[in-house]
Amino acid sequence: MSFLDKIHACNTWNPRDFLPFLLDGERIGSLRPGAAEQLRRWPAQFRVATDAVHWSGAPADFTGRTAVLAEVVQCLAEEGVVSHLHGEPYPVTAGHREQARCLIDRASAPFFGIRAFGQHLNGFVRTPHGIEMWIGRRSADRRLYPRCLDNLVAGGLPHGLSLSENLRKECAEEAGMSGALADQAVAVSAVTYCRDSERGLKPDVMYCYDLELPEDFAPRCTDGEVETFYRLPVEEVRDLVRDTGEFKLNCNLVIIDFLIRHGLLAQSDPEYLTILRGLRADLP
Repeated sequence: MSFLDKIHACNTWNPRDFLPFLLDGERIGSLRPGAAEQLRRWPAQFRVATDAVHWSGAPADFTGRTAVLAEVVQCLAEEGVVSHLHGEPYPVTAGHREQARCLIDRASAPFFGIRAFGQHLNGFVRTPHGIEMWIGRRSADRRLYPRCLDNLVAGGLPHGLSLSENLRKECAEEAGMSGALADQAVAVSAVTYCRDSERGLKPDVMYCYDLELPEDFAPRCTDGEVETFYRLPVEEVRDLVRDTGEFKLNCNLVIIDFLIRHGLLAQSDPEYLTILRGLRADLP
């Protein structure tokens, strides 16, 4: 196994397996042919062609488009086509969050292949022996990746919250962290990837943060999503990422990015430049 294996695992998709989902000529998503067939049930809204799905009947306003998608997604969820509704609104955008054309339920974003945004925080401690990282283990009842290792804090970025507001919320929920401590997190990078998953296409953006924590800090999960935490030497975390499948897939990328920025992945590594490029995938 290698770091590149983990990058490739998050970037497995074939553009020929998806149809562009277009709004006024702008690509806002990517649909499997089977998903496109589902949308034929709403002919007043969607025109399904051989090379694309056009949202031809979209209302002209943000609120109207959001309402149409909510009705479609509710129907798909009731029929089990979409597994569930999450209750968090995500922006539908071909670019930045601020360029949203409307909103959609988080759980249905992969069905439409819509770009999703999240935040991941590397919590670490400097010790006389080197850097140690706080790592969480996801609870056994998590719908996705139960009991896999995870970043100290990681979560989706819903519409209507700023980056700093959402990071504070996630830090409080997942690590019992005060707002004052969360505000010390340093925005360091963003990682992008595009993966063909069971639920559809995931063209995702993860905003990455580093937070150097005090020696006496002990995380405490308040929302039940993490069953336990570990404080591990960064070399052990590096080896777990490189040599095992213990981590939730996209968390591997965040930790690889941390290793590079902290000089823990040597520039002399023959895969170094390929790894760098692999953390910033082009999104459809």
